[in-house]
Amino acid sequence: MTWNKIVECVPNFSEGRDLEKIDKIVAPFRAKNGVKLLDYSNDEDHNRLVVTLVGEPEALCDALFEAIGVAMQLIDLNQHHGQHPRMGAVDVVPFIPIKNVTMDDAIALSKKLAERVASSYQLPVFLYEKSATAPHRENLAAVRKGEFEGMATKIMQPEWYPDFGPAQCHPTAGVVAIGARMPLVAYNINLNTPNLEIATDIAKKIRFIGGGLRYCKAMGVELKDRGITQVSINMTDYTKTALYRAFELVRIEARRYGVTIVGSEIIGLVPMEALIDTASYYLGLEDFSMQQVLEARIME
Repeated sequence: MTWNKIVECVPNFSEGRDLEKIDKIVAPFRAKNGVKLLDYSNDEDHNRLVVTLVGEPEALCDALFEAIGVAMQLIDLNQHHGQHPRMGAVDVVPFIPIKNVTMDDAIALSKKLAERVASSYQLPVFLYEKSATAPHRENLAAVRKGEFEGMATKIMQPEWYPDFGPAQCHPTAGVVAIGARMPLVAYNINLNTPNLEIATDIAKKIRFIGGGLRYCKAMGVELKDRGITQVSINMTDYTKTALYRAFELVRIEARRYGVTIVGSEIIGLVPMEALIDTASYYLGLEDFSMQQVLEARIME
């Protein structure tokens, strides 16, 4: 990869069950100059598709614009049901600076795509995280509150007018949040109970807004096919709040219900440092650093 500037993007689409639709949504990211599709994963319980891309700023923007148009044609949120909250066919599009790109550059790129999407597709766009135009719009959960069903009323309130596009919810595609942020780790912890109330209560206790871990967002999810539940977590800054802290706090809170952890999973890609930090903790390594990781030294 000889690109001078590299930006990562992790768009989330509200389709996790129809493989034919998923293939069409992902198609604009394949075999494109200046864009590399790193990973995509769909979850049927969440009914959600998470795609991980890297690319040169302009080429990445063009591919995303095309994929958003495809998703709007294929996804009707009036018929969409899943465990994960959603407000749009294309729910969220975050840009993450990787190489020779500043956060300000990523913010500018998010605004460029937002303006283009709103103008061409008549899709309302909220800018969020580092791109937010007001403090109350920074947190994605606050922007998404009410979801698709409540957005038609919410978007008419002056404090929730979209940053770009019409102040009217798209009838099938809803709205989209576009912004710039730090790398995020989507991390889920599975519990040996079908009781969603337990998972939800644990999620409320570990997330920052409930008095839990900083840089941690969480919610309870039911995995019906497996007969268990899950604490679904977004770690918004793994350099300040490590994955093992979330894992151990879930374990502690689960004890009060006589529940144990049966496994955990990473959704999409994860920075090596996030896993090395956790492995170092559980192995009790002393004075260990990334410079001792073979792959990290090779990539220097």
